[in-house]
Amino acid sequence: MSAAAEAKPLRTWQRFTPAERVIRSVFYLIALIAIVWSVQTIEIIPEFLYDAPQQTADLFARMWPIDWAWYPKVVHEALVETLHIATLGTILAVALASLVALMVARNITHSIVLNSIGRFILVATRSVHAMVWALFFVAVFGPGALAGTLAIAVHSIGFTGKFLSEAIEEAKPGPIEALVAAGASPLAVLIKGIWPQVKPAFLAISMFRWDINVRESAVLGLVGGGGLGMALDTALSNLYWDQAGLVLLVIFVVVILTEIATSFVRSRII
Repeated sequence: MSAAAEAKPLRTWQRFTPAERVIRSVFYLIALIAIVWSVQTIEIIPEFLYDAPQQTADLFARMWPIDWAWYPKVVHEALVETLHIATLGTILAVALASLVALMVARNITHSIVLNSIGRFILVATRSVHAMVWALFFVAVFGPGALAGTLAIAVHSIGFTGKFLSEAIEEAKPGPIEALVAAGASPLAVLIKGIWPQVKPAFLAISMFRWDINVRESAVLGLVGGGGLGMALDTALSNLYWDQAGLVLLVIFVVVILTEIATSFVRSRII
């Protein structure tokens, strides 16, 4: 080995470049400022935190024993209504979101105007929380299951349509091009070329959204959207903590069961 090769300095490996380290430091500083600013803005009162464990224990003590006799009188009907709201809302959302997804998918719709309109619908529907949609539809149609169903449906369009459009765009172009070359109509291309490829994703997304909608519909009744939320609101308004504990327990069990069911179905589909 020559003397020049021995004198050459060894190269050291660095995970980040100096510019990347500066950017990361700036990001961490901004995050720290945001956290401090947020804590100061929400005005946390330390005195309320000191007795929080005691208040929580007292609240759960008031819920026990649970009033099981209230289940057949009110809660069972509210539970069935909640499941109906989630199911009908999901079906309506999937139907509407499928149309919007076709507008957004660039391999289906080549019009920039239609793409932009579809993306606006997706953003607008999912940017407003389901509780806010429920308040709007309660003001229009009055309190009840109809307002909750429409709130679930409209809020779900953005989530469902976004993932469906991505699944459509990821479809392999080979079968589609073959059908087009054979002179197939756009409907035939959609049914025979695209649908078989996006069917597993479509079913998985629909089941996942239904799982989410069961959880959301369980609390929409707090603003008049029907279902278990209205039973919970009634119990809380009358300070019947044993009945409120029953509703909370039912909501918890239903959420667990729907999670298990949808996970099983999605594992079979995908």
